[in-house]
Amino acid sequence: MSEYQYYEFAALDQPLSARQQAELRARSSRATITSGSFINEYHWGDLKGDPLEWMHRYFDAHLYSANWGHCLLMLKLPTDALDQAMLDACLQPSAEHGQSDTFESSVTGRHCVLTWSFNDEAGESERFWRQDDGPDWLSRLLPLRQELLRGDVRPLYLGWLARLSAGELGDGDLEPPLPPGLATLTPAQQALADFLEIDPDWLQAAAAASPAEPGQEEPEYDLWLEQQPLPELRATARLLLEGRGLEAERGLRRRFLDWQRGRRPRTSSAPRRTLAQIATGYASARERRLERERLVQAELEARHLAEHRARLAALAADPERIWQEMDTQLKRGSGVGYDQALNLARALAEALRHAGREEDFKQGLAELQRHHGKRPAWITRLRQAGLLG
Repeated sequence: MSEYQYYEFAALDQPLSARQQAELRARSSRATITSGSFINEYHWGDLKGDPLEWMHRYFDAHLYSANWGHCLLMLKLPTDALDQAMLDACLQPSAEHGQSDTFESSVTGRHCVLTWSFNDEAGESERFWRQDDGPDWLSRLLPLRQELLRGDVRPLYLGWLARLSAGELGDGDLEPPLPPGLATLTPAQQALADFLEIDPDWLQAAAAASPAEPGQEEPEYDLWLEQQPLPELRATARLLLEGRGLEAERGLRRRFLDWQRGRRPRTSSAPRRTLAQIATGYASARERRLERERLVQAELEARHLAEHRARLAALAADPERIWQEMDTQLKRGSGVGYDQALNLARALAEALRHAGREEDFKQGLAELQRHHGKRPAWITRLRQAGLLG
């Protein structure tokens, strides 16, 4: 199997300048480079650059996949847009296994690059067996960045679950604060769980204690705006005029959410569980999943059986048409014609046997042999299929 690596980078907050595009072009003559992206596949060689350095210098998102079973996602966000306490809890080194290789962060200046990764060391994941795992993943995962910017911490918790699935945590390690809505992931969050191949039974066991997301209340924007000092509103308006709309939105939304949280009654958060405590629900989650899959498989098999029986009934209702088609195929005198005639004979034999009319098949075959019984290749096929004594 030949080597395959896929690299995709995206610039979201600030398009690449002509100079930056030229710098990237100097690293690759084959890559597709635009003001918003860098995409390249490698079947030999490698990227002439450090993806993490590129993220800090040029880009806001990066997707990588290699056919030896390694993939990763990087997202760059302003450090002040992240829930630092939650991030620290998700990155907490394991007492047994130390630092994580599956979920990491790198801070430079005012930005933090988060990295989620997966390694299929056993070579069991079929998605890496083909040389097409990279494309389309980033478009599915990119909404995670906006979700994080808006305060949704579930992607961070999924990073901790990826560590768990990778065997990087021990029974005594504490889980991060459990976010609400873990049982109802967004499409991008579910894509992240699929991308990292998070064990669905661990996810189910962890989500069992996760409260539902709070209902969507009518935002109290007008009330909050009436209380804002004029200098702060002017500063936000200036950011908009300077073309820094995303920065303006983040700051404005962060202040609004802080104010909104301050108005809500304080509720005690659920105690943080150890991995051993979460594991008590793992077996039951696995059993429920396997039962769901068994029911789905049973329903699928029943539907296929019903469709097969319907096809057999249709064949048995008009056998003369099948005999005529077989005669036409045999007259071609080719191997392909003999094979197609044999397939028809097998199907008709099963249909008539299912209808209790085996003698009809024997009589029809005898009549067919009156015209084609001297074709050695055809006779051999019938005998090998057990249709001719």
